[in-house]
Amino acid sequence: MDKYSIYLKKFKIALGIVFAALFLFIFLITKTVPEAQKISQIQNDYAAKTSSLADSERKLQDLKDAAKRREAENESIAKVFFKPINEGLDTEAAISDEFGEILQLIRENKIKTRSVKYDYDPQDDNFVKNAANRYHVCRVTAEMIASYSSFANFLRDLYKHEHFLEISKIEIAPYLKNKRILLINLQIKLYAQKDPSSVVDTPAVQPAAPDASANGQEAGAPNAATPPAPTPVSQEGGVSPEAAQ
Repeated sequence: MDKYSIYLKKFKIALGIVFAALFLFIFLITKTVPEAQKISQIQNDYAAKTSSLADSERKLQDLKDAAKRREAENESIAKVFFKPINEGLDTEAAISDEFGEILQLIRENKIKTRSVKYDYDPQDDNFVKNAANRYHVCRVTAEMIASYSSFANFLRDLYKHEHFLEISKIEIAPYLKNKRILLINLQIKLYAQKDPSSVVDTPAVQPAAPDASANGQEAGAPNAATPPAPTPVSQEGGVSPEAAQ
């Protein structure tokens, strides 16, 4: 009887160990499997995000390349001076046709104008200083109201405008009651070619004639010095103010 009791006791101990080991195994499985699933999910997310990042980097590079191409195309655009349809117009009439094109851009981009000020042939402009007989000039100062996107599109259209103009000043401030709206103070210069047939070249200043007695010439004798020939002028606007400086 004692012998069977010993075997039964050993069997119970062995059975307890088996159950404990099984319980421990099940416990470890319940803890390990979720962690393994998390690790697997993290690896999958990392792979997906890596692929998405690579795709985003490719798109960003494509956008940069496209922007460079557009910039190169814009730089290669030759700007021409506005030529009024009618000839013999004064500065106000000639510039009004050019401003009509700018006004159309303002309307297309749904920008509101509060006020517009015109300054015709400003004396501080290089074209007025050096080629006033060839170009009409008008400084336009406009107070406008627009959204960020509308004003950005307007500036883009203004930059691509086919006729030569100058953006002199841009001042912007958000509207206090609605920060998505901009209050804008824009100053641009518009240029128009004058009628070529009305262009009169200003003669060059001739040096004073030398004293006839000093050169041994009689009074009233023709001067032997030959005046310099005038600078050739083309029909398409002549020498630019930059060249004249």
